[in-house]
Amino acid sequence: MHPSSPATRAVTLEGVTRTYDGEQPVVALAGVDIDFRRGTFTAVMGPSGSGKSTLLHCAAGLDRPTSGRVRIGETDLSSLSEKDLTVLRRARVGFVFQAFNLVPALTVEQNIMLPSRLARSAPDPRWVAEVVERVGLGARLSHRPSELSGGQQQRVAIARALVSRPEVIFCDEPTGALDTQTAAEVLTLLRAVVDDAGQTVIMVTHDPVAASYADRVVVLADGRVVRDMPQPGAARIAEQLAHLGRPSYAVHGEG
Repeated sequence: MHPSSPATRAVTLEGVTRTYDGEQPVVALAGVDIDFRRGTFTAVMGPSGSGKSTLLHCAAGLDRPTSGRVRIGETDLSSLSEKDLTVLRRARVGFVFQAFNLVPALTVEQNIMLPSRLARSAPDPRWVAEVVERVGLGARLSHRPSELSGGQQQRVAIARALVSRPEVIFCDEPTGALDTQTAAEVLTLLRAVVDDAGQTVIMVTHDPVAASYADRVVVLADGRVVRDMPQPGAARIAEQLAHLGRPSYAVHGEG
């Protein structure tokens, strides 16, 4: 765990559990304590079913924990109504998903501006211009998503997440549908968003190479944080993930 003062924390999870009811209840998160500092890039990893996406969804206010607290900045999400939570997500959080989630009938420019229009806010035109330049889409603003490559569509999604200047950008497998070279371009852009614009990025990924772009790698297994490492490099990340199959791994706990 990286100790940090409340003022430097973008997102804080305290004792977060999430159980999905059913004939056999599924424990997706089993008591997670972690914080993510402002202006950093964190990769969240782990095997399928480890709780990665659930952690992301709880941290972003898309899903409510069964118990525990989630804070974005100083705001305790558990104290918010569904309506207030929606307002918070629009104003303070950005999302980038594997499937891009663009609106096919809208142009690139309209897709980028959609969250601002929904929030009835007018972002600074200079910032919008900078974001468009940063993602390299200036010549594509009038195009529809179907006229773009996968990498270009993902850049539209990143621009859309950036225009409201969110406190945190949550990315769920943002390069999962992309080829290696395009994925590298998207990851370089996310890295620049942190380094140049001071954004906070939290990214779920299964790819050690993608995770190597982050400052920090958090590994989950069975709904718990089992590794929390400053950037160890792709080879060490792959090695740590390989250890997850070993029975002794969970006993040794956090590193």
